Amino acid sequence: MSAVRWGRGAAGLGRALVPAGRPWPPVEEGALDSMGGRRRSSSASPCERDRRKDWGHVELLEVLKERVRQLQAESVSEVTVKRVDMARTPEGHGGAIQLSRKAEVWAAPELHGRWAKKLDQEKRIMQKRKQRLEVKLQASAQKLPRERPPRPLRVEPQLQNRQLAGCLQHWARGGPASPWEEPLAQVLQEAPRKLRREEAQALADKGSETQFSGQRQKLLAFFQCCLLTDHLPLAHHVLVTQHGHFRRRRLLTLDMYNTVMLGWARKGSLKELVYIFFMVKDAGLTPNLLSYAAALQCMGRLDQDANTIKRCLDQIARDQLQFQKLFSAVPMTEKDRAALLMAVRKVKPTFNLPPRPPPQVNKSQLLRDIYTQDGPVAYPKLHLPLKTLEDLFQQQLRVEMATTVQVQSVEKAPPLTSEVLLARETLRSLRAQWEVALGQQLQEVKANLARLCREGRPSLYPHLCLLGEQETVQMLLQVLQVLPPQGESLIYLAHELGMRAFNRHVVQRKQREGQVQALQQRYSEYLRLLACDTQVEPPCLPRQHWEALGGTAPEPPPEQPWPLPVLLQLGKQLAELLVQAVRMPRNPGAPASVEQLVPVLYHVYSFRSFRQIGIVKPHPAFSQLLATAGEPTLTFEAAEVPMLCPPLPWTSPHSGAFLLSPAKLMRAVEGTLQHQRQLERCPPATLHGALDALSQLGNCAWRVNGAILDLVLGLFHDQGCSRLGVPPPVSEAPRPPARRPAPGTPPARLAELRREAARCLKATRELRSLRADALYRLSLAQHLRHHSAFWLPHNMDFRGRTYPCPPHLSHLGSDLARALLEFAQGRPLGPCGLDWLKLHVVNLTGLKKRESLQMRLAFADQMLDEILDSADRPMTGRKWWMEADEPWQTLACCMELARAVRSPDPAAFISHFPVHQDGSCNGLQHYAALGRDSVGAASVNLAPSDLPQDVYSGVAAQVEVFRQQDAQQGVRVAQVLEGFVSRKVVKQTVMTVVYGVTRYGGRLQIEKRLRELHDFPQEFVWEASHYLVRQVFNSLQEMFSATRAIQHWLTESARLISHLGSAVEWVTPLGIPVIQPYHRTSKFLVRAINGGLQSMTFNYTSDCSQRPNTLKQKNGFPPNFIHSLDSTHMMLTALHCYRKGLTFVSVHDCFWTHAADVPIMNQVCREQFVHLHSQPILRDLSRFLVKRFCSTPRTSKFSKNLQSRKLFQTLLALPETGTFDLEQVKVSKYFFS
Repeated sequence: MSAVRWGRGAAGLGRALVPAGRPWPPVEEGALDSMGGRRRSSSASPCERDRRKDWGHVELLEVLKERVRQLQAESVSEVTVKRVDMARTPEGHGGAIQLSRKAEVWAAPELHGRWAKKLDQEKRIMQKRKQRLEVKLQASAQKLPRERPPRPLRVEPQLQNRQLAGCLQHWARGGPASPWEEPLAQVLQEAPRKLRREEAQALADKGSETQFSGQRQKLLAFFQCCLLTDHLPLAHHVLVTQHGHFRRRRLLTLDMYNTVMLGWARKGSLKELVYIFFMVKDAGLTPNLLSYAAALQCMGRLDQDANTIKRCLDQIARDQLQFQKLFSAVPMTEKDRAALLMAVRKVKPTFNLPPRPPPQVNKSQLLRDIYTQDGPVAYPKLHLPLKTLEDLFQQQLRVEMATTVQVQSVEKAPPLTSEVLLARETLRSLRAQWEVALGQQLQEVKANLARLCREGRPSLYPHLCLLGEQETVQMLLQVLQVLPPQGESLIYLAHELGMRAFNRHVVQRKQREGQVQALQQRYSEYLRLLACDTQVEPPCLPRQHWEALGGTAPEPPPEQPWPLPVLLQLGKQLAELLVQAVRMPRNPGAPASVEQLVPVLYHVYSFRSFRQIGIVKPHPAFSQLLATAGEPTLTFEAAEVPMLCPPLPWTSPHSGAFLLSPAKLMRAVEGTLQHQRQLERCPPATLHGALDALSQLGNCAWRVNGAILDLVLGLFHDQGCSRLGVPPPVSEAPRPPARRPAPGTPPARLAELRREAARCLKATRELRSLRADALYRLSLAQHLRHHSAFWLPHNMDFRGRTYPCPPHLSHLGSDLARALLEFAQGRPLGPCGLDWLKLHVVNLTGLKKRESLQMRLAFADQMLDEILDSADRPMTGRKWWMEADEPWQTLACCMELARAVRSPDPAAFISHFPVHQDGSCNGLQHYAALGRDSVGAASVNLAPSDLPQDVYSGVAAQVEVFRQQDAQQGVRVAQVLEGFVSRKVVKQTVMTVVYGVTRYGGRLQIEKRLRELHDFPQEFVWEASHYLVRQVFNSLQEMFSATRAIQHWLTESARLISHLGSAVEWVTPLGIPVIQPYHRTSKFLVRAINGGLQSMTFNYTSDCSQRPNTLKQKNGFPPNFIHSLDSTHMMLTALHCYRKGLTFVSVHDCFWTHAADVPIMNQVCREQFVHLHSQPILRDLSRFLVKRFCSTPRTSKFSKNLQSRKLFQTLLALPETGTFDLEQVKVSKYFFS
């Protein structure tokens, strides 16, 4: 056995093959964004803890060795089959023997001792249990009756209230010839049943509310999916069954009754609708507008008499509901609205729909100049004509309707030998077999789940019916294709499958409801605003034009995302189906019988941070088959690829970005609902600034820099280059020693070998991940290189920071990712553009950060020969560009500069290259402006100066002063650090202090920098890092006193707010509501049903029903608040640049535009920073927090009242501010440079 496998087993990472159908105890999974466990505290030193861990691992190794020996001695069929039935690749495939050996379990030498006795006793107990279980199973099989016919679906409910039950029975079993109009009117007038004491207590219990929230989400999603898949009788049957049981009835909410009621209304089934109204009253609930809308729609479709409709409308008035809101506050489709209107006009023939309210205008002082009708505007146009844009729209529409994109891989294709051709033919044959097997398995699963529903228990049956069987099978095969050789955690795979199913369902629903045809007409008119050969009068923003094109027709109701428990349960069901159905013969190249099939996927367990994780892993022979075939295509989801046409403008939290694929306005951890709820509660005009800024960023057209792409591909195919950010192939990863440790190897040596094996394993995994990321990025770039333009739709995080939606190819990434892209629309350099190109190439090198702009220009002229040599001979010349901080962007700029200086008229040269302007430690800039701190402002270039101020060098100089003082007093570590206190050592800590880094985190950063210094005595790293982080914080306290005071005020406010049981929230100056998603860990269990792979316990920290996590709330508030300010500044700059006709994009505090437009962008950037910080930001924040958290009535708890009073006093005690004049920012050359 290799040292890697041995090390993994010894370190607690060993895995055991598990039969797919065998149940397993619940396994605790981590959250999607973090698999780590809770940190354990210990009083032992780190070295002592390491020694204890090593000895514990040695002891564990002995146990595992003994267990393996025992398992090999047993004749347990499940384990033996998994060991022996290893698939073999076709004849000629190399590595089959090696793969089989890797899958074998290593047999340890025979051991004796108390662990051996213990395991032998365990074996005897398990054998007895197995015998007892077999006897029980045989007895149960004999008692099983013949399969009963399916139960009839229930329609009539069982009511708790005797008066309601008697009334319902009267009308159901006798009464007039047309019985269901009168009982509807009667039940509407009935008061809701008064709940019994235990029922009222159960509903009021907050603990039960939290406990039932996940179950309620799944139940509501079940009813909604039944409506979409036309399984309404099944939904009604489950609703009636749940209502008939007291414990289950507690899970039902008015939304669930309304959902089924709406389904019957659309079918015109008044009888079933009346049944549900009886259940609503029996459950003690009061109908709302949606309930009445369903009843009126049903009567409108049935053409009922006006008397019943009038009684319904009168009841709406008696319930103090506003009749007009039926058409404005209730989301409904066009057909539902027409049926409702038909019913109303029976009673009110002259009734007309209320006019659509006039478009609201944002009243923010910061946005007054954006939405004013006065003054000139020069909104930019795209460089493409209308006909070209319409063709691009049709291409993008076809892509999104197909939901996937096939892209040619840039991985070097293997030569088409007989071995490769055989592997590809084998794969084609196997996939054809898998399609059939998956289809059959899917039908069986759906039949079993449908049987559960007929028993009155909700299941995933309607969710599996949303997609056609063929589409579901293709989706599963696509996931199988991209599963990495090391496997994926089951929880990640379940989430991915659930999301893919949801995205496909949304696209199909839009097609079924005719939204595609309406989109085509509206989008064609919208393109007239953007095309270069058409005009729209008066000029307006994209969002305003899109809303105007919508006319009076209301937007269709938004598609609500599925709850996280539903996503995971559905994805887990699909993953289990894939594991159970997909099999391959032991020898794929020869005819195989059923008995010779082995699973392609197997389910194993692994330990990560002392937590057991279920992993779905492909068979090594299948991975080898894929590698040998070397198929030349990659498959991406449509939303993972840049758009081929301009994205839809954002008009609401639900609408924008892709044409059909769903997208979130505010990205968040899956399952987080509070952000979406806050956005929906906002008045529409409040979000206009953020919506328009995101639309403007998404409207920037890009193209691939082909010259850079060719050079990168050359390195990618030639073993890569880590120094230039091109990862080498996985074959270049470090390998551990191949020899096994000799018997009698000391425990210390075993521990060292384990650590070495773990390091190699980690390096291999990281390299495989980096290589795959580069492969995706380069393949997409190659796919898009011949397109005249493509677009990157944007959304934002909970703080308002913006990000491109496509994850693989965008300008938000590494140096290499940024160098691959340039503006699709060029602009002449003009009189100053060439100088800005020269300045930019010097900035990218990082060589003249402390020099003036004039000195940088002179340096560029001095290095012009090197620049031209780099552009002409990047791989064979003097390679000056490779020494830059950002080598690929430097090379791209060298090439652009070479073309410009060699053109006949540089001022007329059309440049596509984006020039950047970076903030100077932007977080500290915002702190200095908030506190009007003159010293801090000068350090971060808010004040004008002849040379750029470098705050990192300033802090390093201050730390050096402290060090010299301590060294003179004989402090040993200060003397050792002589000559090692540099800008590089302290930069990362200074940069992240503003974003909330703790002393512990800062010490780790400095320790890492010190370990990179080869001449620094490594035995002093621990002590030196402790000393330096303390001096860095002292220096910042002295240089940025106002900043530290504001940080302390924010931290203390957040601590007190979270102690009151609330998460910190605020509103950005642009009107975006922010709430911090840091709560105590919440768990829910996705159970393994009927022999599923495993149960999953999902942990997540964004459940707003849980108490807030005080530590994260207080540590997160200062950096998140500053991030919300820098995003506000960026959005203001984007909107004003768009109004002036500039192309503008950003990477947070790094602003990009054409070289010719840099002076205008710089002016706008400075003006908007001053405009933003001229607002009373801290005072407004204090008022908001007081109103939100200190306005609640006093409670009976003295401690809570005391904390509330202390919070009130803290919020009023604003930090004192200095005397810095913000107007100086407007003339500071190095504020952004």
